[in-house]
Amino acid sequence: MSIRVLETHKGSPAGLRFSERDNPQPDHGEVLIEVRHISLNFGESRRSALNLEPNGSVLGWDAAGIVIGVGPKTEAPAIGTRVVTRALRGGWAQQRLARVTDIAVVPDDVDLAIAATLPTAAVTALGTLQVGGPILGRTVLITGASGGVGRFAIQLAKLGGARVIASVGSEASGVGLAELGADVVTVGLDDVREGVDLVVESVGGRQLVQAFNLLNRDGNIQSLGWASQEEAVFGNLGTVGRSGRHIHGFLISEYAIAPLVKPLLGWIADGRLKVDVTWRGSWENYAEAIDTLVGRRLYGKAVLDVAK
Repeated sequence: MSIRVLETHKGSPAGLRFSERDNPQPDHGEVLIEVRHISLNFGESRRSALNLEPNGSVLGWDAAGIVIGVGPKTEAPAIGTRVVTRALRGGWAQQRLARVTDIAVVPDDVDLAIAATLPTAAVTALGTLQVGGPILGRTVLITGASGGVGRFAIQLAKLGGARVIASVGSEASGVGLAELGADVVTVGLDDVREGVDLVVESVGGRQLVQAFNLLNRDGNIQSLGWASQEEAVFGNLGTVGRSGRHIHGFLISEYAIAPLVKPLLGWIADGRLKVDVTWRGSWENYAEAIDTLVGRRLYGKAVLDVAK
């Protein structure tokens, strides 16, 4: 038997085409998942659209579906369990393999399509806030705040008792962020004068330098992306000043997602965490979704529904 996958192919729309592969078989420590929903992320979508991967690669970080197989001598959720999963590859397919440490059981009262949006964006937001230190009563700055990570970070920082400053690229991209919990929504950082204790930073370049200069004593930047693709130039004595300030690199692949996804699912179930799915449709329309995402015309998350 075979399954359909989206594989990279230079010259095809969004750098992808449908193909068929043999059914994967789970090994020890793995489960096999029938994918129902795929959540797209900017990083993987950009690599596909710009033809940065060899032909025949099956990309895809985030997916949700049903467990249909368990590897030998593996403790895992039972067949038929609804789960959400993350891996570095293989999500853009009707079936995917995942390590048991990289899945989380989805409660019955949470939509699987909503759960699919969590493993990269929401886990990154929660992870950076946790690594960044206590935030109760402190000020958190979030750059690139209109994106998937940013929207989750705003809500989670507010739930943690922080004052939240959301920095965006345009007035249009800032619409709705105050309703998510941002106390201040600003275009860029030129007009920010108050000190901050933690920065969730995904823009890089000049904004990274500006954010560092806004840090209070012992404040830190969690650097998780570089959307600007610009050099960060600190200049002469640019890092000299208030003591204890530092920049910390954050890489989600260093974390098992299960312990972080579980509380996120609970907050969605009880209504404290909102997911903005602003593009949803059949995976047959993948090119439209990826073009919208990579073209930065989408604020929030894009979800593809996978046909059996």
